[in-house]
Amino acid sequence: MSDDTTDAAVQKGLASFMATFGRVPENFTLLAQHAPAAFAGYGLMRDFVMQDTAAGGALPLKTKELIFALLDTLAGQTRGAKNHAAAAMKLGVTVPELAEGLVQVIMVGGITTWNATGAEVLRHCAELSAAADPAT
Repeated sequence: MSDDTTDAAVQKGLASFMATFGRVPENFTLLAQHAPAAFAGYGLMRDFVMQDTAAGGALPLKTKELIFALLDTLAGQTRGAKNHAAAAMKLGVTVPELAEGLVQVIMVGGITTWNATGAEVLRHCAELSAAADPAT
């Protein structure tokens, strides 16, 4: 990749994070600073995946965020799972939908996925939901 192409791809990746999370996670900022070509490739892939249906994506963004939350849970990436689950909820995913997806993760990854990550993700999102709707 030429420097101009890399720079444009880095900017596209950073913009993708800002559009979906409102920030660029610290680990990705570090990657962009010290391995910009690697971040550029990741950023282009992320920009492609994180398109909502109105922008040409095949799946709704809330579904993609839920999928990432579940995949991160399966992989034991608690922080990422919590971030994606919270983003999914902002887009309309409910706590019962998240709970059902997390049960699917248990079915595939075993109870360890629940104990290591899933319970913390559900607890976090239940607290977010309660804070957003004190009547619950």
